[in-house]
Amino acid sequence: MREPPLPSPAERRRFRTNLLSWYRRNGRDLPWRNTTDPYHVLVSEMMLQQTQVDRVLPKYHEWLGKYPSLAALASADEADVSATWRPLGYNIRPKRLHSIARESVATYGGMLPSDEQTLLSFKGIGAYTAGAIRSFAFGQRAPILDTNVARVLFRVFIAKGDPKAHAMKRQLWRHSAAVLPFRHVYDFNQALMDLGATVCVARGQKCGVCPMRRFCRSSQTRRKEA
Repeated sequence: MREPPLPSPAERRRFRTNLLSWYRRNGRDLPWRNTTDPYHVLVSEMMLQQTQVDRVLPKYHEWLGKYPSLAALASADEADVSATWRPLGYNIRPKRLHSIARESVATYGGMLPSDEQTLLSFKGIGAYTAGAIRSFAFGQRAPILDTNVARVLFRVFIAKGDPKAHAMKRQLWRHSAAVLPFRHVYDFNQALMDLGATVCVARGQKCGVCPMRRFCRSSQTRRKEA
């Protein structure tokens, strides 16, 4: 099967304009969006892995109240760190977060590195989390691809094939990089996640209020089949 083509320049501009306009009116007000502190961004991203926002909100504030910096977390007892994490689940995450804090203090002066390869060298930081940290904390032009973003990009631009296939995932990463603007990267990436989390959801998608409805390929296919 041939790889789907990347969006044209005109399609990219239309997608960016519509998405940012929608986000200005509908973006969620979340506490980790009010900071560019790399550690705070890291904590939020680790907590949000496989966990819903409403469960993360109280724990995010509790965690930062107890461990306000990488240095504070690095010096904490491992059992205490694990106990503080509960009941978020996926309990390998606090151990990895603790390990990242200790390595950052020991090797990088208590600061989280900003370059992609060093971030990826930490256990617990994959391609998505590295992109999120780079764009949300350091203002870099870094693409992201989580479940919500992949769903949006697949439905809007591709609509054919298996969205969960490895080859498709590689293609979706290329789409994410292609549509990423040179300015407003922070808002754009947050908007992508919000659109997938609130409108372009897995089931019961709200196509009637989607800013992409006029040119979304999945929506066009459904209309033709109706």
